Parts: sequence; C-alpha cells; structure tokens
Amino acid sequence: MALFSKLRERLFKSSSKLEEGLDAIVEDGGEETPAEAPPSQDAPAAEVAPAAGETPAPVAHAPEPVAAEPPKPVEQPKPAAQPEPAAKPGLLRRLTGTAPAKPVVRRELDDDMLEQLEELLIASDMGVDTALRVTANIAEGRFGKRLSTEEIKTLLSDEITRIMESVAKPLPLYPKKPQVVLVVGVNGAGKTTTIGKLASQFTAAGKSVVIAAGDTFRAAAVEQLQVWGDRAGVPVLTAPEGSDPASLAFDAMAQAEEMGADLLMIDTAGRLQNRQDLMEELAKIVRVIRKKDETAPHNTVLVLDATTGQNALSQVGTFQKLADVSGLVMTKLDGTAKGGVLVALADKFGLPIHAIGVGEKIDDLDAFDPRDFARALTGLVDE
Repeated sequence: MALFSKLRERLFKSSSKLEEGLDAIVEDGGEETPAEAPPSQDAPAAEVAPAAGETPAPVAHAPEPVAAEPPKPVEQPKPAAQPEPAAKPGLLRRLTGTAPAKPVVRRELDDDMLEQLEELLIASDMGVDTALRVTANIAEGRFGKRLSTEEIKTLLSDEITRIMESVAKPLPLYPKKPQVVLVVGVNGAGKTTTIGKLASQFTAAGKSVVIAAGDTFRAAAVEQLQVWGDRAGVPVLTAPEGSDPASLAFDAMAQAEEMGADLLMIDTAGRLQNRQDLMEELAKIVRVIRKKDETAPHNTVLVLDATTGQNALSQVGTFQKLADVSGLVMTKLDGTAKGGVLVALADKFGLPIHAIGVGEKIDDLDAFDPRDFARALTGLVDE
C-alpha cells in the first residue's frame, strides 16, 4: 500500500525511538549466539559413509616389496604447485550467496527486560495501562526464554495488530441523503485538510459531496476550505464572517437536500477542550442539526493531531461527551509523533479509526490498516 510505504519512510525515521529502543534493550545484557549459515561452495567435501547394504569401494594397498632387489635411490618428490590465491572471502561469498550470517543477540525475558520494555512503550506515547497490558501479553508463556530483537519486534507488532484490528473501519456510508458528517477537533488538528481529502475520495467513488464552512470566525479558514473544495471539485457553502455556525449548519442541510447531495461535510471552528464556552457552542450546533433531522449528525469525526501525544486521550474524552464522537482520523503522523498514542486510543476507547494522514497532499490520507501500522511502528521490514 502506497500510503504505508510513506508511513514507513517518514514516520518514526527521525522522531520515534521505539525501533532503536528495542535494539538497545536486547543488546543490554544480551549475548551473541552464532547464526546458522549455509555451507560454502568452496568448502572441502565431507567424507560420505557407505549406505547400509552397500559394499565399500576397494582401497588400494601398497604392493609387497620384491626380495633381493638392491634399494634404488629415492627420488625426491617435486614441490607441490602452489594454489592460486583465492578471491577475497567477502566477494566470493557474495557471489555464491553464502555470506556469513551475523551473530544474533538474544536476551532472557526477565523482570528487568519487561520493565525496560514498559518504559519504552510509555515513552512512545502508548500510555501506562496499555504498555503494561502489552508487555504482560508478550511475557505470557515466554518468560525466561531468550529472545532476539527481531522476535521481540514481531511479538510487539502482533500484539499491536490484535489491539487495533477491531477499530480499523472506514467511514460508513448510509442510504440517508444527505448523510451529515460533522468534523470536530482542536485548533490546528487538520480538520480542514481532512475534509478536503475525504471529499476528494468520496467524489472519486461517485458520491455527490457538499462542504459547509462552519468556522465562521476566521476568514482564513473559509478561504482554505474553498481551496480544498476546488481541489476536490465540490461546492463549499459559506456564511458572512461572524455568523452563527449553528445557523449555517441548519441552512447547509436544507441546501444539500435540495441539491440531492449524498454527503454534507460540516467543518467547525477549532476549539480547545478546556474552553467550556466553545464546547457549549459545539453542543449547540449538534442540537440545531437535530431539529432538521433527529438522526443527524450521522457521523461525528474527531480529527486528532498525532504530535499532541497523550493529550489526545483527554480530547477524545471531552469531545465524546459533548458531540457523541463516532470515529477518529489521526493526522500528522509524518511529523514529530511517536505513534503509540493511536494504540492507547484504540485500547481505551475502542472508537473506529477511519483514516490516518502522513502528509499535506490530497492523497496522503488513507484507510487505516492495523498490520501495516504495527509493522511500521516496530520497525519490521516489509515481507
């Protein structure tokens, strides 16, 4: 998948220390064990014993000496020819595919190693509860065994995949027209760009999309949304600066219905979860939308900035209470994020993760794949 090639290349290359940390943990107190390498082609052939039932080949014996013959001068043997200097072992082994295997460092999975793993996962924004649960599952049935870095990475990747498989769900589509998608989040989380990217994908899938610029407080936000609307080829409904965003949402529903749109995506102003007045305004938007359609909004998508780390957990808790969040989109995984917060969110809330973003381009948003994400996070090479 192209997106996760980008994820593997960009994410964690410079910012995440999880992969490097796993290497360091195993090397700390680990011991090298020789890796089995295939036999070299230039190695001398081993003597083969005859199979059962076979007659061994006759062995030539020296002839009996002849009596009464005077001894002859012993002829000095000619010096054996010196063998040609062999090619450099490294080159020869590379040519024959028999390069020596590197020794594998293994370390016993004991209490000290588990504690180091827990600390590393917590530092990767996975959270205390999730880190403890993950390491406990890794240790089950393996405590006291000697494990290599690659084995630890595989176990960790499998455990992360298991946690996240149940939450990897694309944004659901319903027969209801227009399907109202309310997009919420704090300042700078990437709501506007996410709306533009989702609108582009739905349009490409043959859906009719309308966008409502609900951030009526910032003219720049409306202009940015109009740019993304142009890129996606969808209309953007606006209102004068300073207008009531709840009124705009109500009017946008009526216009989208008249246009026969499949989807109405409503942008909202960025708001901090600790600003009670702004959060109450969001609750008002939801109440007004439901006056038009009591089943709306049909999706409330919370956009999260991966660089906020553990703060994303408190954002989900607050927005879920006021706006009944139905799914998540995680952005900026190409920045300074450590990625583990996504695992913590899945473990704590179990909300669907619809998509993740790793860049600013219109195609840098895609459906969330737990296995690819886990392998990128732990540094496993693609199979």
